[in-house]
Amino acid sequence: MSLAHTILGLLEQQEMTGYDLKNTCFDQCVAHLWPADQAQIYRTLDKLVEQGWTSCCVEIQSDRPNRKVYSLTEEGKAELLRWLQCHQPVPTVREPFLVQLFFAAQLPNPAIIKLLEQQLAARSKKLADCGNIQLPELEDCANREQIMQRLVLDLVTQREKTYINWLKTAIEAIKSS
Repeated sequence: MSLAHTILGLLEQQEMTGYDLKNTCFDQCVAHLWPADQAQIYRTLDKLVEQGWTSCCVEIQSDRPNRKVYSLTEEGKAELLRWLQCHQPVPTVREPFLVQLFFAAQLPNPAIIKLLEQQLAARSKKLADCGNIQLPELEDCANREQIMQRLVLDLVTQREKTYINWLKTAIEAIKSS
């Protein structure tokens, strides 16, 4: 998956500015799946325009800076559909924290517990961020788009809960060793 395909998917829902993509979509909607900063988004939008997958219309504003509004082209829709139908392999996940723990027997227990507690705090924050995403519960979803988004959010939420439970177990195991 790429940032480009994420942006294509978001623009398929509605035309937006780069600012809207960052603040409304990436920060509030898909950050739990694919984080991106403002510079990455604008660089990718420029490439998408060059490839002909998006178009850009400048809206002149008298009281504020002009706005560049991006929309999906027919070529962009075709690319999004092509990508949506491609099998995505299981990603290679690099977990620096787990590698740390793998070798952490060299540390005293309080140092290991500190690492585990720091990770627990970070995972708890991510779980809370997921909880702040405004989507109806699965049984209350009004359309297929909401159903798909809810299913993905439920998986990410469950993954974080599982990680948190494992961290709590690991902390207790180290405390009792």
